[in-house]
Amino acid sequence: MALAKITQVSGTAVHVTGSDIDTDRIIPARFMKCVTFDGLGEFAFYDVRFDKDGKPTGHPLDEPRFKGASILLSGTNFGCGSSREHAPQALYRFGFRAVIAQSFAEIFFGNCTTLGIPCVIATAEDIAKLAAAVDADPKLEVVVDVANKQVRFGSESFAVTIANTAHDALVSGKWDPIGELLEAKDAIQGRMEALGFAKA
Repeated sequence: MALAKITQVSGTAVHVTGSDIDTDRIIPARFMKCVTFDGLGEFAFYDVRFDKDGKPTGHPLDEPRFKGASILLSGTNFGCGSSREHAPQALYRFGFRAVIAQSFAEIFFGNCTTLGIPCVIATAEDIAKLAAAVDADPKLEVVVDVANKQVRFGSESFAVTIANTAHDALVSGKWDPIGELLEAKDAIQGRMEALGFAKA
């Protein structure tokens, strides 16, 4: 089955403030002892969502009014630090389907793209404007228009940027190289046999 073309993502949003939010904050290393990525979502931002005794700190991700948010807003250099794939996997399993930030760490950006999570870049002013609107109305629908490189909410909109390679991969449904290989398995096998390689 062909991968979905991700031309836009819509949903409610939540603002996680701060710059240089690294992958260890997104998913602490002690939760990475897993065979699959299933279940990682509950540990996203764990050490800032809970204190040392496991009691909630009142983090935005746990505020009832932001429950179900699928679009994450943040600051500069989001996803920096180690290259752990578990970070975008945790965000995906928490329910996020797009991230809007001022900038992204390159490896994190790439890992998100191969999960089909658009990471778009906006100015601090535009993110602040959107965050204020979301704070005033947490049920406000936010549209990340990947195809047209734009974010829309209410009667407002602003332009965003995204690397051309990621943009093209998302909107054409070619964002998961492994998925593409698996989908083309029969064609690859046929080509290999035509070149004289024995069937595995």
